[in-house]
Amino acid sequence: MDYILDLLKIILPAGIVLYGMYLVVVSFLSKDREKLLVELKTQNTQVILPIRLQAAERLCLLLERITPNNLVRRSNPSQFTAAELHPLLLAEVREEFNHNFSQQVYFSEETWEAVKRAVEDVVTLLNLSRQTLGPEASGMELAKAIFSNSLDQKNDAITYALRKVKSEIQLHF
Repeated sequence: MDYILDLLKIILPAGIVLYGMYLVVVSFLSKDREKLLVELKTQNTQVILPIRLQAAERLCLLLERITPNNLVRRSNPSQFTAAELHPLLLAEVREEFNHNFSQQVYFSEETWEAVKRAVEDVVTLLNLSRQTLGPEASGMELAKAIFSNSLDQKNDAITYALRKVKSEIQLHF
């Protein structure tokens, strides 16, 4: 019986010391892991943040370029008939969107949906404006119809999408 008591006197403190050492090592390793994660996030931020800013700039530029006012001004509508100008404007909107399609990787689903909705609204606006004109209408008449319909829109999807892009970028500053 004394033998078991002497053995417990040795094993019990040794077990407590081993358990204490285990806790110290686990604590040290978890702090070291947290430190590595912080360093990784810092390096990630240094690389990703400039890319995200560039993506935001490109989306803002896309949205500004497809604004009906800017879109029509760049196309010089007095040189074309409405039948010629309409597909030209549609092609420009689609080209701008396709050129910036990869930027969706850097934004939330909600923000990207707002950008897509803005592009779709512009295409719809162009189509509706063309439908109100006759087959022999001039490019200037189409431009006026686009401006008029643009002013009549109650909710501006482009402005909403711009706000979404800007607010998402502001989250990182």
